[in-house]
Amino acid sequence: MKINKHFLDLQDSYLFSTIAKKALAHIADNPDANVLRLGIGDVTRPLPKVAVDAMTAAVADMGSASTFRGYGPEQGYPFVREAVQKYYAAKGVELTADEIYVGDGAKSDIGNILELFDRDNNIIIPDPVYPAYVDANIMAGRTVHYVNGDEGNGFLPMPDSVGVKPDIIYICSPNNPTGSVYTREQLKAWVDFALENNAIILFDSAYECFISDKSLPSSIFEIEGARKCAVEIATLSKMAGFTGVRCGYTIIPHELEFEGQNIGKMWMRRQATKFNGISYIVQKGAEAVLTPEGLAQCRENIAVYMENAKTIATTMADLGIWHVGGDNAPYIWLKCPQGLSSWDFFDKLLSEAHIVGTPGAGFGVKGEGYFRLSAFNSKENVLEAMKRIKEIL
Repeated sequence: MKINKHFLDLQDSYLFSTIAKKALAHIADNPDANVLRLGIGDVTRPLPKVAVDAMTAAVADMGSASTFRGYGPEQGYPFVREAVQKYYAAKGVELTADEIYVGDGAKSDIGNILELFDRDNNIIIPDPVYPAYVDANIMAGRTVHYVNGDEGNGFLPMPDSVGVKPDIIYICSPNNPTGSVYTREQLKAWVDFALENNAIILFDSAYECFISDKSLPSSIFEIEGARKCAVEIATLSKMAGFTGVRCGYTIIPHELEFEGQNIGKMWMRRQATKFNGISYIVQKGAEAVLTPEGLAQCRENIAVYMENAKTIATTMADLGIWHVGGDNAPYIWLKCPQGLSSWDFFDKLLSEAHIVGTPGAGFGVKGEGYFRLSAFNSKENVLEAMKRIKEIL
């Protein structure tokens, strides 16, 4: 028996596991400290009431022979797919329900969809970016090519910085970790680039619900030509607080074909073999949050997070610290003050202010010297955290 030696090419620990270990060690050494977590992008507010009510009713359904549900449709229940279809129609994006595939969150689908593609493809990933993109490809033995984000391009790299012929292009907008958002013109450049090179775009829209500027696109399918070159992977984790519930969806247009093969049919075949779907209970909750009432309740939670983001961004501005994000995303990406490295700044915040953030080096080489603060916390904790940061800086 031989192991997959590509796992040995990974960093020793996943970024957020390392942060958790450091935080736990600090708490053990400082049991009386009130440690404030502005690191991992986990939500903190409770589920919308409509979701709780819908899932409670669904649990009751499972306790009666007449309403019990076993295995559900492999692509997701029609009531969820139709709800997603209406959600996109409100954005001006027309989808058919059978272009929507319900899953257990964006992270799973982002990794699993790679099974459809040859290992020798050129993988284009922005730097810095969510580390799961990179790790999933390294596990599969693929070579990753980076396009660099920096202060000059607002951490939004463009096709003119790609140095090889692309096959698979990752785009995350709003971006994790930087909070930067591509404009329509910038996304059009990426779509045109993919079409010219017969490449596919894997578009992660996990944070689309935080976009308040209506001139900014919240779906790749708002861009002409995207249906022929893009897959969109979305989640209810951040919008509806489903990080602990798990539900997302992947959109694959009927037109998307490579080498004469339909990508949607390939994905359906993969899912039918390796995935039995998510529970009826969770899918009823998902349907509920995509109703007008559910979306209104989601927006109430989002408003709290975005007020926190504004507080963090304002504090950085008051301190004269360069930053992006915080206006259309729940993350603020800042330049480490005092010339500190990203891990040194992490240690300074933790040891002197009892605050957990995320060092930029964990998101890629170009993330060194930068730092991510998350708005996912209570208003009171964010205000206290900013007070402490002002004190130590």
